[in-house]
Parts: sequence; C-alpha cells; structure tokens
Amino acid sequence: MKSYSIALIPGDGIGRDVTSAAWTVLEMAAQHSGFCLTATEFPWSCRFLKETGRMMPEDGIETLRGFDAILLGAVGWPAEVPDSVSLHGLLLPIRKAFVQYANIRPHRLLPGVTGPLRAEGFDILCIRENTEGEYSGAGGRVHQGTLDEVAVETSIFTRAGVERILRFGFEQARTRRGKLASVTKSNAQKYSMVFWDEITRKLAADYPDVEVTSYHVDALAARMIMAPESLDVVVASNLFGDILTDIGAAIQGGLGYAASANINPDRSAPSMFEPVHGSAPDIAHLGIANPIATIWSGAMMLDDLGEKAAAERVMKALEATTARGVGTIPGKDKTDAITAAVVAALN
Repeated sequence: MKSYSIALIPGDGIGRDVTSAAWTVLEMAAQHSGFCLTATEFPWSCRFLKETGRMMPEDGIETLRGFDAILLGAVGWPAEVPDSVSLHGLLLPIRKAFVQYANIRPHRLLPGVTGPLRAEGFDILCIRENTEGEYSGAGGRVHQGTLDEVAVETSIFTRAGVERILRFGFEQARTRRGKLASVTKSNAQKYSMVFWDEITRKLAADYPDVEVTSYHVDALAARMIMAPESLDVVVASNLFGDILTDIGAAIQGGLGYAASANINPDRSAPSMFEPVHGSAPDIAHLGIANPIATIWSGAMMLDDLGEKAAAERVMKALEATTARGVGTIPGKDKTDAITAAVVAALN
C-alpha cells in the first residue's frame, strides 16, 4: 500500500481543532482509496515560542524536509506574541526555505452557502507570489524612538521570481477556462510593477491559447465584487495577492471556507497546505470552529500528492455536507458535528 508521510503543525487556538477534524476526514478518504497517510505532529506555535524562545527549533526546516507534505492549522496569539514575530518565525521561513513560490487559493461558493453578493456562479483561482515581492523582509529602522526615526521596507522582484509565478498562472489557466488576469499597480509603481507588466506581455506570446488581461489592483478588487463570474485565474504579487484573496474569501462566504496551498512546483521540497483563517483565540474553547477550509486544504494536498480520486471524493463530501445546510451558518454547528457529517458523506 502506498504511504505518504505528513507533517502536522496544528499551531494555536482553533488550529488544533480544525487540523484534527481535517485529519479524520483525510484518513478516511485514504482508506477508501487504498493508500495510507502517516502523521507526525509538531507543537510549533506561539505557545512553543513562549516556552522555548523560538516558533520552531533551529533545525525545524531540516526536520520538515523529509516529509511528503505539511498540513498547518493556524498560527497566532496576538495578545501574547506580535503577529510580525509569529509570521516571520514559522510560516514565512517554511515558504521561503522550501521555495513554495505559488500560493493557490480557490474562491467559489459551496452548495448551500450564501455569499454576500448577488453573483453565485463564480469560480476564481487566485495565485499569489509567495516568496519575494513586498514580503521579502528587506529593510530596517534607524533612530528608533526618536523624532528622526526612519523605517524602510524594500520590495524585491526578480525576473526569475516574476516569470515563474506568471508561467504557473498561465499553465493553470490552460487547465481551466483559458483566462488569465495579471494584477499590478504600474501607473503608480513605475519600477517593480512596470517590470511585472513587461514580463506578462513577453510570456503571453508563449501562451496564445490563453486570454490575458492586465488590471490595476484597485480595478481588479472592484471586479471581484461587481463581476466575479468574469474572472478565471488571477495572478498577483505577494501583497496584492494577500489582499485580493481576502476579498475572495469574503465573497465565497467567509474565512471558514477559504483554503490554500503553498506549492513547490518542482517538488524539490514538501508543499504546505493551510486554511486562510487565523487562530481565533476568542472562540478556541467553544468547539465551533468551522473545519471546512482545513478539510478543503487537505483535499488540495491529496491532489498535489497525486491522489486525485481521493481529493475529488473529499470535495464531493464537503459539497454534500454544505448542501444539507451543515457548516453553512457561522457558529451554528459544532466542529465535531461538521466533521461527522463530512465523514458520513464520504461513506
């Protein structure tokens, strides 16, 4: 029997609940499809930081390197640890070390879920550059705490980085409806974003079967709300992609349905899968966290591992569950009840 080794990082708050729920569903799907998932759990989190001084051990990256994939819950404990510390101590180092340069986030309404828009028939795949751009971490502060204090944050865009994420987007568009929206703000950012637009036009010649449109990010944000059904694949920089995918989560019914994958396309290192939502410490003790985004992320993990039939089985179970009204109203159904409903649909 084929077996996959998965690193589980439940993280903080509701991360533990939703990761446990997703793992129950994924194990069942694997059993039905004739393969095995083996989990190794790591306690790396803000609590781990408080206990050890680090979000993960010094050898954490090398520890993870041997796994087939990583399933992450949620990281953050703002009351105790600044988000800038938790993010740069765990999530971003993993993305960068494993060259997970493609962040993929699907946005569509599951059956039975009511979004805030009149539009229902949209299916958007947002692809966000994940390792450089505005989140490169280059910069610094001088004269801190004085009236002369200066903060500098430098965005870094490389030709290799921009070209590879755009090519990834073009390839995804080829497997879907053949439409690519490239997002910049080149009217205002005349170096990095003009550079991005130039590479988009250059690569478009290699993909004559894909319809390419360049948008300014503010116009694309408006289009996601006013005409989401007109969009197929959207490719954006790290910052713009981060913001646009929050709009995508909102129009698909909320963060409880927002799944994501951090992909290493050349498979030289493991990819990581996680829900978009945070750790929600205010509800962590109530057992009402919606596990659907994490289960959906798990389905993306199965698909990336090559177990496409199992991934499709999980997605159909999710759709059957929400079609029955389970997990469609925030706080109405307990985490365990939603999980049980998905498992029942799998069977």
